Amino acid sequence: MLDEPTPWAALIRQGRRDHLLSQKGLAARLREAAGHDVQLATTESICRSIRQWESGAWRPSSLYVTLLCRVFDLSEDELLGSDTRPGDLSAPWEITPHESPALPNHHVAPELVGYFSTQLHGHYMADMYLGPHHLIPTVIAQHRLIGELAGQASDALRRELLRVGTAYAALVGWLYQDAGDLRQSAGWRAETLDMAHRAHDPQLIGYALVNKAMLRTDTGDGAGVVDLASAVLADHRQLCPKVQILALQQEAHGRSLMGNRRECERSLDEAANLTDAIDDDFAWGNAARRTPQYLSIQRATCYGRLGLHGEAAALWESALERQPSQSQRDVGVFQARFATALAASGEAERAVATAGNVVRLIRETGSARMKTALLGIRPAMRPWARTSHGRQVSEMLKAITA
Repeated sequence: MLDEPTPWAALIRQGRRDHLLSQKGLAARLREAAGHDVQLATTESICRSIRQWESGAWRPSSLYVTLLCRVFDLSEDELLGSDTRPGDLSAPWEITPHESPALPNHHVAPELVGYFSTQLHGHYMADMYLGPHHLIPTVIAQHRLIGELAGQASDALRRELLRVGTAYAALVGWLYQDAGDLRQSAGWRAETLDMAHRAHDPQLIGYALVNKAMLRTDTGDGAGVVDLASAVLADHRQLCPKVQILALQQEAHGRSLMGNRRECERSLDEAANLTDAIDDDFAWGNAARRTPQYLSIQRATCYGRLGLHGEAAALWESALERQPSQSQRDVGVFQARFATALAASGEAERAVATAGNVVRLIRETGSARMKTALLGIRPAMRPWARTSHGRQVSEMLKAITA
């Protein structure tokens, strides 16, 4: 943390006071400035960020700089002064509010690779229970420490640390994606790919490209998803089955976004033929092995996009029966898509009940991705707009977007 607040930190604090706003009030005004097209973090998370901005410990990202300027009626130059460094993409580890003391130059113990790998398993488990906001600062701080250790390690050990660091960067990118901050996520996806190349690891390079494809899936860029997945699969002979499966299912998502069912089915069928061959022990990318009915879930998601709602609902019902209850965020996203498929198939009563479960999970996890998935039910419920079922869903959606 800085000893004295920077000029922009003081301006943010003074601007809030001049507008007679509490931190919660400023969070509400930022939401208004963003409009309906931009998904922001939870109010609690924004308030936490405001405290960091006003102390000078954490510089706002480009998105929030824009929104603060709208609220305070300032230009970026007036708000930031000479500090015009991008706060989100160029050096993502610098955004953490947790500053670590510089490491002394000393021998780096090889045992640290195992230590950080074990910690990574714990972070994956915590993500299932906590959602993204609580984990982001911790994982960023550890990623930064790994990078500093790698800079002092011998060549062979440095690459081992870079492999672990790549997995940490991928996790941060995922956490920001789940939190709805796609710009931050994009920065961390780029960091993941950079570290994978530094590690000289073709498996991680493929995994990093799959992560970039996954982000484009959330933005609806079907062609971009297919291009990235195809790049991974161009030399599939050097890839382990898990990376091939991850690339193939992303390729299927891209094809579904483009409305091409035949190619979507081809990619999913090819992935299904490889599932039993997964035999690696990489800590990262284990959803293909850890998630029951993994490919059925991908197929159901693709069917929903393709308008095959009855087939999607049947797949969701079967898959959800086998999901572990502790994976709240995943189950919430799946249930949101199931609710949409039910509504589009004419089962309004079941859709309402399922949507109600998702609203509870959104409140518990703060997952913007889950919220976005549930908002997809709105057009499917239009035939019931004037019924009690339609009014119930309308109230639910108002509650999660307020």
